[in-house]
Amino acid sequence: MAMSESPEISGSSTATVIGTSRSESDLNHFAPRRRAVNNAVDARTRVVERNNSGNGETVDARDRMESANFSRENVNENPTNSDTRFTYRPSVPAHWRIKESPLSSDNIFQQSHAGLFNLCVVVLVAVNSRLIIENLMKYGWLIRSGFWFSSRSLRDWPLFMCCLSLPIFPIAAFVVEKLLQQNQISERTLILLHILISTLAVLYPVVVILRCDSAFLSGIALMLFACIVWLKLVSYAHTNSDMRSVAKLTEKGSEGCMYNVSFRSLAYFMAAPTLCYQTSYPRTASIRKNWVVRQFIKLIIFTGLMGFIIEQYINPIVQNSQHPLKANFLYAIERILKLSVPNTYVWLCMFYSFFHLWLNILAELLRFGDREFYKDWWNAKTVEEPVHKWMVRHIYLPCLRNGIPKGVAVLIAFLVSAIFHELCIAVPCHLFKLWAFFGIMFQAPLVLITSYLQNKFQSSMVGNMIFWFIFCILGQPTCVLLYYHDLMNRKGSAD
Repeated sequence: MAMSESPEISGSSTATVIGTSRSESDLNHFAPRRRAVNNAVDARTRVVERNNSGNGETVDARDRMESANFSRENVNENPTNSDTRFTYRPSVPAHWRIKESPLSSDNIFQQSHAGLFNLCVVVLVAVNSRLIIENLMKYGWLIRSGFWFSSRSLRDWPLFMCCLSLPIFPIAAFVVEKLLQQNQISERTLILLHILISTLAVLYPVVVILRCDSAFLSGIALMLFACIVWLKLVSYAHTNSDMRSVAKLTEKGSEGCMYNVSFRSLAYFMAAPTLCYQTSYPRTASIRKNWVVRQFIKLIIFTGLMGFIIEQYINPIVQNSQHPLKANFLYAIERILKLSVPNTYVWLCMFYSFFHLWLNILAELLRFGDREFYKDWWNAKTVEEPVHKWMVRHIYLPCLRNGIPKGVAVLIAFLVSAIFHELCIAVPCHLFKLWAFFGIMFQAPLVLITSYLQNKFQSSMVGNMIFWFIFCILGQPTCVLLYYHDLMNRKGSAD
């Protein structure tokens, strides 16, 4: 079968036609025309044209030839690059190499899907716009005036004072590190003091929240802040301990690794958008004020969108639902599926607002250079992929270095994550049902399942679909229903 290259003529090369079924005379038939094209294209002389006022303008002769409309008789003298007489002639093969269809399984991930992505965006906007209009026509405006702030929020001043007093724990950690550097306490005493300081940094807000009848948003904000302080304190103590160990291995002692306890570095670390301590960070040259304003406007918009979805969609769904463990199985599945879509929207808005917008705003104000606050977790092929670098740096790898098997190290990492997820939800709700804890720990066996499926099928689609199914349907919507109905039952029994 005849095979040939495309006969389109470029500005720097001659189109060639290669075929096993063509005779030499057939190929020579195009030679004079190709030579004429090459001679005209390669003659790149510069000419000067003057306008009416006498000003000169340099024009490429080839550009002028391309814009001219040459007659058939003058092709040999003045051929053009766009001359269709040499392109896609019936005698030139239209099929000249093996190709796959764009949507075939072997070729689908090598193609650009920008057009399909735009289609999905248009359809998503159209469908959700219809649902919003239908919801407003059916239920009206459900957002309460005191959703974000109310008179009850003003009674949460103990939580606010607790939040303001949390920086005392990093100061205490700095003091004990300084005492060790001055050889006033031992290494063992330092470890015990760090354990005491970090534990109090979490228990203190827990006691304050449980003793006060605070609003849920105020409680969860304080618990998130307290957990962040705890994670930073652990990183601070662990990193300093490792730097001391490295200093002891060097010939010059502590000066060899430049180990130094600096309050300035600790203060910057506590304010910086990172959980991993180090003595210095990459810094940007300046602050882009206009960029910060734009990101802050986006933050306000997406925060308002979260409130709209919660009040207009999620609250009516959960209020009109029964407890998923006490209702009919099909009814529970229907409620979970109905809740999964708005719950996914809220989670994605929360992720974009906090992990992207807020952390980037904070990084810009502090000129923090490394802004890889997250990776492409949405492409995760297994459940274990979206793991924070803090967990890897201070839990997983230290376990492996101490001889703990990989499976046990993964289990320990999930255990730490489950405890803090439970604290951030159960304490503000004044409800300890361990739904968040079991939800995180349930992911540990899923690591084995998704890894097995990924290795068996050798496809990124299988593990990623399982990840999204667990993320959107099986996990969060179920926990929302469980916590809501248990919270309502607790309030009903209290009344």
